Amino acid sequence: MYALFEDSGKFMTGRVMSEAEASAQIELDSGKRMKVKSANVLMKFDKPQPAEFMKAGQAVAADIETDMAWEFAPDEEFGFVDLAQDYFSKDATPAQQLGMLLRLFEAPHYFRRAGKGRFRKASADVIQQALVAIEKKKQVQAQITDWAAQLMQGVCPESVERQLYKILFKPDKNAAEYKAVVEAARGSNTPPLALLQQAGAIRSAYDFHWQRFLFENFPKGTAFPALQAPAIVADLPLAAVQAYSIDDSQTTEIDDALSVQGLGTGSITVGIHIAAPGLAVQPGDAIDTVGRSRFSTVYMPGHKITMLPDSIVQSYTLQEGRACPALSLYVRFDADTLEVQHSETRLEQVPIAANLRHDQLDAVVTEAWLNNPSPSPSPQDPAMPHAELAFLFRLAQHLKAAREVVRGKPESFNRPDYNFRLVDTPEAGPQGNETVQISVRQRGAPLDLIVAEAMILANSTWGQWLASLGVPAIYRSQASLAPGIKVRMGTKALPHAGIGVPSYAWSTSPLRRYTDLVNQWQLIACARNGATAALVAPFKPKDAELFGIISGFETAYSAYNAHQSSMERFWTMQHLQQQAITELDATVFKSFPGEPPMARANALPLVFSVSGAPPLERGAQVRVRITAMDLIALDVHAQYLHTLDTSEPVNEAEEEDDVAAGPLHIAVDLSETATEEPQA
Repeated sequence: MYALFEDSGKFMTGRVMSEAEASAQIELDSGKRMKVKSANVLMKFDKPQPAEFMKAGQAVAADIETDMAWEFAPDEEFGFVDLAQDYFSKDATPAQQLGMLLRLFEAPHYFRRAGKGRFRKASADVIQQALVAIEKKKQVQAQITDWAAQLMQGVCPESVERQLYKILFKPDKNAAEYKAVVEAARGSNTPPLALLQQAGAIRSAYDFHWQRFLFENFPKGTAFPALQAPAIVADLPLAAVQAYSIDDSQTTEIDDALSVQGLGTGSITVGIHIAAPGLAVQPGDAIDTVGRSRFSTVYMPGHKITMLPDSIVQSYTLQEGRACPALSLYVRFDADTLEVQHSETRLEQVPIAANLRHDQLDAVVTEAWLNNPSPSPSPQDPAMPHAELAFLFRLAQHLKAAREVVRGKPESFNRPDYNFRLVDTPEAGPQGNETVQISVRQRGAPLDLIVAEAMILANSTWGQWLASLGVPAIYRSQASLAPGIKVRMGTKALPHAGIGVPSYAWSTSPLRRYTDLVNQWQLIACARNGATAALVAPFKPKDAELFGIISGFETAYSAYNAHQSSMERFWTMQHLQQQAITELDATVFKSFPGEPPMARANALPLVFSVSGAPPLERGAQVRVRITAMDLIALDVHAQYLHTLDTSEPVNEAEEEDDVAAGPLHIAVDLSETATEEPQA
């Protein structure tokens, strides 16, 4: 005797070997024996053989008209044998009974299961809805098939192109566009990204990186809502100083300026003046909402996305030729020893004498020029304040040396910084085919050092002042210089070992960094209220909102820095192509047995692995040939040529940044300096 039974939603047949009250031993055609519950046995038959019986039932099922079977079915629950007898005859054969079972099972929109071998027919309305859904699914599948065919032929359907970055990086796996790409990729045996490139969906490598960044970070675009800059209504005194800012020529958000008083006396006062949007912009208002949604200005070669609209920035920036509202830190130093004698914070209007541009002046304001007591006037700016800059440079060297004592070792930057200039960039931003000029700017240039040390002094002094008054702020700290110890953000005034200061609260860039604006609100409360500031400051101790700001800022800032690094790497690769550079000298900075060494180009901001190299020590100088570049993956293939005679020490503190600047790993679903001031 044979039996038809159900197991895990499948119908199976086999020979009954033995039966008990509640189960049976059944042997399949394969020889496998199964213990089957009696409730799961649906039919017993003597002939034909199980395999033939199943084929006969499938043939019968193919001829059964589902609509007619539905008409024959009673409204109440029924068994498949009963319906087979009504549909065929009271003498329905086992094959006909099996055929009816298979047809019922295959039409769940007409018949829903009510038990083993038992069913209940659906209502006419439910069937109609199901048929509409089935037809729609067929149409969708036909569309998927058509789109997939177009992709394999090198044509990208418009719907797929509109969803390009969502498909690649944040896919809805039920979407027809995604399924079409997957089907085409499988059908053509081509990776999805390469398939879409071949189909013309990716217009250029630059557009790919730019659109991906916007998709992930600015999904609603980079435009600002209509905003009006509120006026600063506070009655601020006019400072008796002449202040100078020092920035790059492209900088529009001029956050800081410096002044010097008392030259030629025993005490010299340095003023560090910070733009004060916090006097007008308030937590929770429309401008604050925009700033908090972005957290920072985004920098990249030839372009930037500002944290605040330009109209707002220009209302509070430290523009030359006018008195600007500012939060000022005055630090008085002994003229001989440069020891701090006193510090004071004021809210005031500061006359800005000039906006100096270091990219225009670095070649003039050199250490020799600053140390010359009677230098020739600068042709770029004859009225440049030599005496003030000379003192600020002397002070910066002193402050740096003092920090290095705390750090336990001197700061060492072997690598230069690089300036990127894109020629004839459209107002809307780069298109990816501009000529790129890369120039070297050595770290620690006098003007750089002056600004860096002044900002460290302000951020450290204000951080300690806030802590002494019990006013919470956003700090950056680093427990030690040991490898792997990262810089962290928090609300406690902890030491920053990497800089060598007891605390460090970013406060000097409120127009382009949201954390600085938050800290400025706290500082304004301190400047106005002194010892009672903690009672009126916008953010109170253990304020959960501060931790939310920190979390959001770190996420955004990390993404922005990664994009800046990627774009600098992209334009460096473009520079190699434009200048037809095929060979480079490089320094090995990472080398492990069995792995290609990592090297850094000596004259360009470029990191790559070196294939075909013998065992090399860190610091080894090598000559390599660039054999291939992928501007989408930002991958550079370099072949070892020979080792040079010289070697160069490798700064371990910079090694991690080197690795981070490597190729871009694109996952498709199927650098911090001692000053911590970003390079704009």
